[in-house]
Amino acid sequence: MKKRLIYLDNAATTKTHPDVVSAMLPYFSECFGNPSSLYDLAAASRTAVEDARGKVAAAIGAKADEIYFTSGGTESDNWAIRGVATAHAKKGRHIITSAIEHHAVLHTCEALEKEGYEVTYLPVDESGRVRVADVLAAIRDDTILISIMLANNEIGTIQPIAEIGEIARTKKIAFHTDAVQAVGHIPVDVNSLNVDLLSLSAHKFRGPKGIGALYIRKGTRIAPFMHGGAQEKRRRAGTENVPAIVGLGAAIERAVALMPEKTDRILKLREKLIAGLGAIPASRLNGHPNERLPNNVNYIFEYIEGESILLLLNAHGIAASTGSACTSASLDPSHVLLACGIPHEIAHGSLRLTLGEETAEEEIDYVLETVPKVVQRLRDMSPLTPKELRSR
Repeated sequence: MKKRLIYLDNAATTKTHPDVVSAMLPYFSECFGNPSSLYDLAAASRTAVEDARGKVAAAIGAKADEIYFTSGGTESDNWAIRGVATAHAKKGRHIITSAIEHHAVLHTCEALEKEGYEVTYLPVDESGRVRVADVLAAIRDDTILISIMLANNEIGTIQPIAEIGEIARTKKIAFHTDAVQAVGHIPVDVNSLNVDLLSLSAHKFRGPKGIGALYIRKGTRIAPFMHGGAQEKRRRAGTENVPAIVGLGAAIERAVALMPEKTDRILKLREKLIAGLGAIPASRLNGHPNERLPNNVNYIFEYIEGESILLLLNAHGIAASTGSACTSASLDPSHVLLACGIPHEIAHGSLRLTLGEETAEEEIDYVLETVPKVVQRLRDMSPLTPKELRSR
């Protein structure tokens, strides 16, 4: 008998859509030419790459020649930060970011600190929002880059990127946003956001893993990320992953087209889930109540461990997470929750549920039946649980 699976970890990755797979398949075995070659077979691959580039550009309001293909969000973040830092090293060595960024940003900044750069890690309020005034106050004469994510991967909070970008533009400072969790889920336009660089990744919106893009506004000074060939206008060498690039183009075009209809349905399910989990005693919703991704629900249940919740939910056929998939092997509490002012001992008990376009209302009903039982079972086992929260 097949085990039930309710997949609520779409922020970690999504199932590649069959239409996206179908679009990719010819480029594995039929149109397999290297785009850099000169014969007709290569031209077909080259045309497919440029067609996908145009689709990515159209999805975020950019020009096609401002889109550069990468291996995913992590590479895009690394390139944006290190590339700008390298290109502007003589002008200054100060970078501004936030305390709740993805580790692809934080670890890159930490690596640059070892090379003599200075990084200001901005605090956030209890909902995980960066204060625009804090950004302005942190700017120095030698500030060369500001990097603030569009939407947080753990708690779903959406940042005031347009306002921050306006400040950066006025001050003539390069501005990057990690939009990996946002693209394909909320409207994204690089011009209205006032960003110079933007990272995205296909597998967050039903595309394949291992492919992403970095938007680089024309005129932005940035050093190449990889050397060795003329691909991507000599900025990112290496033979193009044509099937994956085609998949990215198909997935982002599909995600944008379906966004209004999909978002409305998912929002209703999210609100039902938030209301139901909020009825559990000693629980709290993490992230901004309104300025958050439509598919994100992140709760803390006091007196228990998030890892224990996941194991028991898995036994009931529910796939969820405690936070970022990139830190799932760590026993440390979420750096995002700690930055929001949640105490260390409470931050351990977090649960992230991220919905997808295939999530059904019956599945949400089952989750709302199961989670309270799991939480109660774990609280009954915990010596930390106060008497009034025990069932016996």
